[in-house]
Amino acid sequence: MRHRKSGRKLNRSNTHRAAMFKNMARALLTYEQIRTTEPKAKELRRIVDKLITLALRNDLHTRRQAYKVLGSHQMVQRLFDEIGPRFEGGTGGYTRIIKLAQPRKGDCAPMVIIELTKKAAEAAPAEKVEEKPEVKAEAKKAPAKKAAPKKAAPKKKAADAEEKPAKKAAPKKKAAPKKKAADTAEKAEKKPAKKAPAKKAAPKKAAPKKAASKDDK
Repeated sequence: MRHRKSGRKLNRSNTHRAAMFKNMARALLTYEQIRTTEPKAKELRRIVDKLITLALRNDLHTRRQAYKVLGSHQMVQRLFDEIGPRFEGGTGGYTRIIKLAQPRKGDCAPMVIIELTKKAAEAAPAEKVEEKPEVKAEAKKAPAKKAAPKKAAPKKKAADAEEKPAKKAAPKKKAAPKKKAADTAEKAEKKPAKKAPAKKAAPKKAAPKKAASKDDK
């Protein structure tokens, strides 16, 4: 009987199974989401949840325990510095399993997606949302100071509006120059008429000369 023997063997030896889960745990912490079979995902969830619990404690002993499972100092640093702080204050539920409709081709094994419940892409917008209200509050205070000058501007516009009609009234008195222009045009037309008789004055002077010639004879 198989009493008090938890876990799945997955048709692998002890060393093979340990190496497989170490690789899967490193892949899940790196990409935050992987696709695998349902039995493997359920076993991997137990390992990864314990690693994140160690990251929440964040001391030298827990770092050494995590390194014993992951076998990489870089992965331990990522686990404790980036992934652990996202789940601060949590008591579990660090991963989720999503079942897929299509089974694996060949043996029809049920396929699932195992992922972290809090990803880096989701954590970044949450920080931005907290910063935006402060910026909006400052933006609202700034227009309040500028409200006083805006009220003074209409008074100047009203004064300018009173001055502009007065200035525009002056051009109406300029109707007189039009009459002067008409008079000058009439004078210009009359002047050529006076010059025409001046040209006919020359023949009149020739007549006395002929009379003088008769006296000489």
